[in-house]
Amino acid sequence: MVAGQTDRPVVALVLAGGTGSRLYPASRADRPKQFLSLLGDDSLLSRTVSRARGVADDVFVSTRPAFADEISEHAPDAEVVVEPAAKDTGPALVYATHRIRETVGDCVVVALPSDHTVGDSFAAVMRRGARVADETGSLVTFGVEPTRPDTGYGYIEPGESRGDYAPVSAFHEKPDAETAHEYVEAGHYWNAGIFAWTPDALLAAARDSPLSDLVTDLTDGTDPERAFDGVAEVSIDYGVMERTEDAVVVPAPFEWDDLGSWDAFDRVVDGNANGTVSVGDVTVRELDAADNVVAGDDKHVSLVGVSDLAVVTWDDRVLVVPKERAQDVRTLVDELKQRGEF
Repeated sequence: MVAGQTDRPVVALVLAGGTGSRLYPASRADRPKQFLSLLGDDSLLSRTVSRARGVADDVFVSTRPAFADEISEHAPDAEVVVEPAAKDTGPALVYATHRIRETVGDCVVVALPSDHTVGDSFAAVMRRGARVADETGSLVTFGVEPTRPDTGYGYIEPGESRGDYAPVSAFHEKPDAETAHEYVEAGHYWNAGIFAWTPDALLAAARDSPLSDLVTDLTDGTDPERAFDGVAEVSIDYGVMERTEDAVVVPAPFEWDDLGSWDAFDRVVDGNANGTVSVGDVTVRELDAADNVVAGDDKHVSLVGVSDLAVVTWDDRVLVVPKERAQDVRTLVDELKQRGEF
């Protein structure tokens, strides 16, 4: 048990089932971003599991069947939960939490995406959230204090503070630029997609959600593959967190970024004298070029007269996109999937 924090053991649940389409072409259908080493020698998954061990008594990794065999290379001592099918974070978290309760028993689950960078106080904040989940029985979400009006994140509107946490007044979807500015001015938090709950609390809330049948089937002992057959693809935010009346937010005053798109590396990697950031194994040469993000796997890239681009070359693929449109890579990947080219 994590000393002095909760009366229940704490289990970290790392989500590693996505592909990370906005980090194409480094991330591909058979090479998801969590297995990539983009910030040094260790993969994003390995870095997340290492952080999780400073928070939890046990670590579980949830992934889809196609990636399951590779998890041990990045998280050798973690328990692996294999989702019967990839159906977004709602079914994944309900299924993994159910499995954790079967394996560990009564506990607190701290759910972590595998593609974040965080600051030094991460462990202390996670323990605080686990304690709140333990003591209140609420579903805990962690709200990062914004450093800028960002249109790439959802926002959490807090109610009146109760010390370590506040009730959630509302969740807000990704806003336009003007609305993002209003949210920051109003003291809303970024929705980091990090959660803490007891299994009983999550599964009870999921019974009053689009995931109700999944909870019933799992509780009744239905084969997991059959239980997943009729489940809709739904995020945990939309499926459960936005519907429950018992969600609370714990402020997370640490440095944080979601490595979901190439522009994020501008914020987490130091640039050269021209402000250009290098990611992965890439040599960059520039002439009258500045403020770019360049990523590659053992590549040599030269830039002339360009700025504010993400230039990514991985395997036999090349992506060039203005940093301000990095989120649109997902739309491109949707088209590539339809063509069988992802």
